[in-house]
Amino acid sequence: MNMIKAFVTLCIISSVVITALFIDFTYKTFSYRQSTQKADAIVVLAGGKGRVEEGVRLFRESRAEFLFFVGVDPSVRKSDLYRPRRGDPSTNNVILEKSSRNTLENSIFGRDIIVRSGVRSVLLITSRYHLKRASILFRNSLPKEITIISYPVDSVNLKESWWNHGGSFQLLFSEFYKYCMFRAFFMLAPEELRESVMPVTGG
Repeated sequence: MNMIKAFVTLCIISSVVITALFIDFTYKTFSYRQSTQKADAIVVLAGGKGRVEEGVRLFRESRAEFLFFVGVDPSVRKSDLYRPRRGDPSTNNVILEKSSRNTLENSIFGRDIIVRSGVRSVLLITSRYHLKRASILFRNSLPKEITIISYPVDSVNLKESWWNHGGSFQLLFSEFYKYCMFRAFFMLAPEELRESVMPVTGG
């Protein structure tokens, strides 16, 4: 009987802790704001709706010298994503990374582009729900002296009243789970990704 009580107590405590952490994760996810700061490079994690368009808009506004698209499909050309208009920055500083296929690979392949370009600060653009996981991965991949400015893009998939929207809840909890897994990994191996150097596909 004591074992059963201990197990039930442990389950209750675990549920309370997970709930508190999830609410904190969700609060911080919705607390991100689109920064007005300039950076050396704009880093767009391709794949989500609105990310590319926002990155191009900021690049056209000269918010950064470089524009990096990370995780681009191999069939995509630079002109598919950015076509300069009169007065726009040229395509010379627009780089496509075509090898990565998930957020972990984004951070590793993206790291090599960023380091080789010599930039000291980046605007990291991705969907709002994805931003905390992407930020922790890039923070643990990039050299510590490089500043990361997290920049959210909103999508119809995520509702601010997430508790009333099943799809939003599932999306947030999935991201929360993945974030926690990486957070635990970096507690055990904090310098692991900084040691990884992988080849970059330009384009």
